[in-house]
Amino acid sequence: MAETIPNIQEDMAREMRAQLAAVTGGLAPDDYAQAWWDWYLNLAKAPAKQTEIAHKAVEALMDNFRFAVQASAGKPVSPVSGTTEDKLFASPAWTEWPFNVMARGYLNWADLVKHATSDVPGLTGRSADLVSFASKHVLEAASPANHLLANPELLELTRAQSGRNLVAGFKNWLADANGMLTRNAPGGDAEFKVGKDVAVTPGKIVYRNDLIEVIQYSATTARVHARPILIVPAWIMKYYILDLSPQNSLVRYLVDKGHTVFMISWKNPIAADRNLGMDDYHDKGIRDALSAVGAIVPNVKIHAAGYCIGGTLLSIAAAKLAGEDDHRLASMSLLAAQTDFSEPGELSLFISPSQLSMLEAVMKKAGVLTSDKMGASFALLRAKDLLWTPAINTYIKGNREKLNDLMAWNGDGTRMPWRMHSEYLKQLYLQNDLAGGRFRVGGKPIKLSDITLPMFVLGTETDHVAPWKSAYKTRTLTRSADYTFVLTSGGHNGGIVCGPVNPKRRYRELAWKNAYDALNPGQWMERAALHPGSWWPEWQTWLASHSGPADAAPPGLGNAAAGYGILGDAPGEYVLQR
Repeated sequence: MAETIPNIQEDMAREMRAQLAAVTGGLAPDDYAQAWWDWYLNLAKAPAKQTEIAHKAVEALMDNFRFAVQASAGKPVSPVSGTTEDKLFASPAWTEWPFNVMARGYLNWADLVKHATSDVPGLTGRSADLVSFASKHVLEAASPANHLLANPELLELTRAQSGRNLVAGFKNWLADANGMLTRNAPGGDAEFKVGKDVAVTPGKIVYRNDLIEVIQYSATTARVHARPILIVPAWIMKYYILDLSPQNSLVRYLVDKGHTVFMISWKNPIAADRNLGMDDYHDKGIRDALSAVGAIVPNVKIHAAGYCIGGTLLSIAAAKLAGEDDHRLASMSLLAAQTDFSEPGELSLFISPSQLSMLEAVMKKAGVLTSDKMGASFALLRAKDLLWTPAINTYIKGNREKLNDLMAWNGDGTRMPWRMHSEYLKQLYLQNDLAGGRFRVGGKPIKLSDITLPMFVLGTETDHVAPWKSAYKTRTLTRSADYTFVLTSGGHNGGIVCGPVNPKRRYRELAWKNAYDALNPGQWMERAALHPGSWWPEWQTWLASHSGPADAAPPGLGNAAAGYGILGDAPGEYVLQR
């Protein structure tokens, strides 16, 4: 009986954390309470900072008064000062009273809050980040630009349309609410059906287990490069971000260039899959997929490419293979993927023992972490662009932004099993075990320094999921004597999915031909060659140079004699799971 008491207490504590998460949106309130208390205590010990804040507050009050008197004369006066650049209030509509007074007061208040919460002596880095994060969201929520009755542009639009915009906005809200209940993409995805409009590159399912399907794509050229490519996408998203509409399909581009391409399509887990762990994703994921590719295209090495968390898993698998003296891989390409999590960027706001404890409680209860909870966390990092602006356009202006293939994909979310996601966050993000040589596969530690393969590593300039400087750290962790790092414009998704011809994109590239030379990120930026356009041709050329001439006959689809018969047409069954 005594042995069960700790379990009962633990279960009760977990249940309370799960219920609290439902109220806080999954955020750990004690993290923020501690951060604000840290801010208060350090501010209390800094009289000079207090004086600065008081002085700033008096200046703001005086400026508000002077501006209100000036604006009351009836002449248009812009609320934007010469030193303030806020595009939200740049329209002439904001020069009219009383809206200019509200805007000016808000701008002064926002400046005061930013000044009071920054550069506080003694405040720890994490506390400063959390205080800044929280205050930024308060400021954005309070902005008059985000409220109908305080925004002259929205009021004028409503008057001009006799309220039809609000009616249309309410219809949009009802459609989105229904979409959430029926697990459809916001706004509907009728224009981008999986297997019809996106994920349409022809191919066959040649392997399936209870975690993955392996797709082999049909050749489109008479001759192909001998070495095939296995792509490992992230399971935090569906694989077809790399096979969107044909003009945006990386898979189609590679196949048309004479490469034999295989793709892992991950199962969308349900509560019954709660105990799937990182070892399962390694063994049933990459290792089983490599066995399938090796049986279908025998006696040649395999190029492996991993995107996002798929790249992290690929790095783990490559280190494990190297430690076992298994040389099946010809090269490894990492696309917006991290192996060192010591500087994970803005995502670090959601990584702490308290935060993970709350998240673990939610996942333990449900068995999985749902896509809407993950999406909400990412949206908080870009609330102005991903929450406020879309909400105003959709629900107040009544404008439904036309979906493109990437937006439709973004609404087609996946779930994360409890055990895997807990292990991933704790061992990689919180403890940084992979970079520290402590991460275990099958109970045995692996070392990234065992990896000596040719490597192509890509970062994206504005990535807030896998910041490029974090992805760049892979250079010093591995021992590749043929190493290329590329930095492309764009973010975590848009920087990857840019098409083979894109005049709006640019990339920088620098290669090493030894295993040890390294530069810090600033030095790399200075020395890397800048190129206009998409990075796709750069990678394809690199792959081709490591594959020999394209003079081999295309391999058959599947290999029934080896146990890899055709199970159906691409895109398969798992990608359709919701």
